[in-house]
Amino acid sequence: MSWAGLPPKKRSAALGIGKIPIRVLSSTFLRMTGAGSDLVKTPPKAGLDFAAIRLKRGFMIVSSDPITGISEDIGYLAVKVSANDVATSGNRPQFAESVVLLPEGSTEAEAGMIAHQMHEAARESGIAIVGGHTEVTPGLHHPIVAVTVFSFARRYVTSGGARDGDVIMMTKTAGLEGTAELLREPGVFSRPLAPATVAKASRMVKDVDISREAVGAFRTGRVHAMHDCTEGGVLGAVVEMSVASDVGFRLLEGAVPVDPVTSRVCRKLSLDPLKLIGSGSLLLAVTKGSEETVRRALRPTKVTKIGEFRKGPRTLVNMAGTELAVREPPEDELWRIVRRPSRPGKGL
Repeated sequence: MSWAGLPPKKRSAALGIGKIPIRVLSSTFLRMTGAGSDLVKTPPKAGLDFAAIRLKRGFMIVSSDPITGISEDIGYLAVKVSANDVATSGNRPQFAESVVLLPEGSTEAEAGMIAHQMHEAARESGIAIVGGHTEVTPGLHHPIVAVTVFSFARRYVTSGGARDGDVIMMTKTAGLEGTAELLREPGVFSRPLAPATVAKASRMVKDVDISREAVGAFRTGRVHAMHDCTEGGVLGAVVEMSVASDVGFRLLEGAVPVDPVTSRVCRKLSLDPLKLIGSGSLLLAVTKGSEETVRRALRPTKVTKIGEFRKGPRTLVNMAGTELAVREPPEDELWRIVRRPSRPGKGL
């Protein structure tokens, strides 16, 4: 895309790959929101997972998300990731629409595969796919699938409800989606993967759904906010919750659970698991003292305390015990692999 037609004063430094910085987002897309409406109960804000629209009885919860830069399981993940955003309200997702952009040269079989993946993901989650748009688009190297999911609810929480003193808890382990994508994406590793590792990756893809734990956590009445660990991983999600809630945090790197397979993948590729896209892990802002109540409600899903929200700065306590300031969500580690000139990492 060329921006040569913009006035000189509008030209600026190029944006990095992945999510745009919160500062830029806040001064552009979040400020320029069209006509507006009194029916918007939860307007756009950095760090929020969804919008809530007032209805005569209750609310419509709606969220959109794309999957880009990968080819394996793209249709499946596109449905699950947007469904997860709706589920963080505490309500099950119900309906979906999709936009599927295919690169030139795509075949009928490839289009059918994406459609089948979306169908399977939606059927598992009890979602009806009600429409969308599909086309072959020039200039693409990979398919892009964007899905909008919506649901109807009487009550909900947002990622912006965390309070000073709330405990930060997370389900499952860090970097789930990123691990699965890296293990299943051709060319990332220089040697073929062991069958057991491939099987583990397939199970991780199935673990990206957070609907059950989000609804269960909401029903305890002890959770003030929830957020899915998408781009930027656990660290990025905690920063976004902090920004949306106008509170600081203290996150303990050593407390964040990491699956052994994720650890091996990140070590071989020199990646940080806390910054690796982690759909399937749900962050919770829990009333202090209610940790066991939440753990019991979400059994058998693993739930771990990893820090606390607080007034003041946003800090990460690293493995050495040093407290580091965190100002922005990090760039996702997956993008480092996507843009490497020579992608294959060391054999796994």
